[in-house]
Amino acid sequence: MEKFFYYLGLPVVNFYKVLEKFGAFILFEIKLLPLFFKPPYRIKEILQQIEIIGVGSFFVIALTAIFTGLVEAIQLYHGFHKFSAESFMGYTIFVSISKELGPVFGALMLVSRAISAMTAELGTMRVTEQIDAIDTLAVDSKKYLIIPRVIATTISTPILVIIFVFLGNIAAYLISTYALGVNPTEYKNTITTYLEFSDIGTGIIKAVVFGYLISIIGTYIGYFTRGGARGVGLSTTKAVVYAAMTVFAANYFLSSLFLYLDW
Repeated sequence: MEKFFYYLGLPVVNFYKVLEKFGAFILFEIKLLPLFFKPPYRIKEILQQIEIIGVGSFFVIALTAIFTGLVEAIQLYHGFHKFSAESFMGYTIFVSISKELGPVFGALMLVSRAISAMTAELGTMRVTEQIDAIDTLAVDSKKYLIIPRVIATTISTPILVIIFVFLGNIAAYLISTYALGVNPTEYKNTITTYLEFSDIGTGIIKAVVFGYLISIIGTYIGYFTRGGARGVGLSTTKAVVYAAMTVFAANYFLSSLFLYLDW
């Protein structure tokens, strides 16, 4: 009987723990907000992080964009060809990459390439007491370590997504016109005729939001790492999983919002 009530109450206890951790995360991020506007602004550290996160992720973003564009064109051609609607591939591919695939895949690549490394770096600094040493020097470790990384990721993500959209669409155009036989003039005409600013703007807004969300998750988990080398590994895994799930969830809510606003 005792075991019955134990297993009956276990989900409630676990749910409470999840809410407690989520609440602690929200409170921490709220307290962090004033630090974004408080000097010193550490421009040098921000630029260094942009180089590490943005420039360092260019190659993987470029490859992902090219192959995404190629596959997108092949799959859409397979469907559109049945209805003799190949001419509409241009606009459809452009919108799908700029509004959905670009921001989501770009953010996921950043999670796997940059956020994981960011979490591991901060986690290692925590377990080796480097963060404690920074605090003892009367330097705000959150201002010094977290803020530059969050700003750099938030700036880098939309730039990388723009590159993703450009390369993905170039790859889709080339394979559609040279390999699949789609008329290049009709392909471009559908884009110039139907494309609206919101088709590009919504993707950039998503990229900014995704960049901010994945960076605060990665830095938070890394900053509060415990348990030595094993704890660093667990924190890195958590950061990747939580950040990826957050990207998908945020994408749904933002897409729903843009649909409601008719963007």
